Amino acid sequence: QVQLVESGGGLVQAGGSLRLSCAASGRTFRSYTMGWFRQAPGKEREFVSAVSWGGGRTYYADSVKGRFTISRDNAKNTVFLQMNSLKPEDTAVYYCAADYLGGGIYYRIASYDYWGQGTQVTVSS
Repeated sequence: QVQLVESGGGLVQAGGSLRLSCAASGRTFRSYTMGWFRQAPGKEREFVSAVSWGGGRTYYADSVKGRFTISRDNAKNTVFLQMNSLKPEDTAVYYCAADYLGGGIYYRIASYDYWGQGTQVTVSS
């Protein structure tokens, strides 16, 4: 079992940057594909980014490609989401998720076995 705790959210002006972190418990962190999702008020949760267990493969939603960068440090059981050039439409609760053995489709919510509690990101115009 894995427990995920996100941090790094906050209020930032448009054009600014934030770096989200997701700390995972357990010794099998490297066995998980890790993903970031977000949910804005009144909207469905949507895929943002994912990284394979070794960090060699990364995936992004079109809406964040070129602005966000996902990375992971398996030695520290942590996955990061560097968010640059933030826009008001990036405002949402951001969730970290773990897919054991990475067997699922990376952009599908149902592929992920564990979820964090979320961290709020608010981008003002």
